[in-house]
Amino acid sequence: MIGRISIALAAAALGMGFSGALSAHHSTAAEFDRSKPITFTGTVKKVQWLNPHIYTHIEVKSADGSTIVYRVEGGPPNALYRQGWRMDSLKVGVQVTVTGLRAKNDASLHVGQATITTADGKRVFAGTAPDHPALQP
Repeated sequence: MIGRISIALAAAALGMGFSGALSAHHSTAAEFDRSKPITFTGTVKKVQWLNPHIYTHIEVKSADGSTIVYRVEGGPPNALYRQGWRMDSLKVGVQVTVTGLRAKNDASLHVGQATITTADGKRVFAGTAPDHPALQP
């Protein structure tokens, strides 16, 4: 009897632990609109390694000469770090092309589910870093 109660309590505690983690993370579909794809080229202004996601700020010149700074959401810092990416993997001042989805809010400059590609064709913060020890001979 005590064994069954212990198992039930352990299962309940485990369930509560997972429910908090799941509710803390948002769905990309809740914030980003699949019908609003965007591609732009600009200069890295800032890279922020924050939890639960990193953010890369990309400065773009608009047609009228003004500047726009998009906030591109990336993966979780811990996952990117384990894949070999580091805070300095993308340097401020580098020109990049971004393809992603605009936020549902038309006033927002937030971009999600993005691919960031440098001028030399390197995809940044996606998959394992090219200089990761696992890829070295």
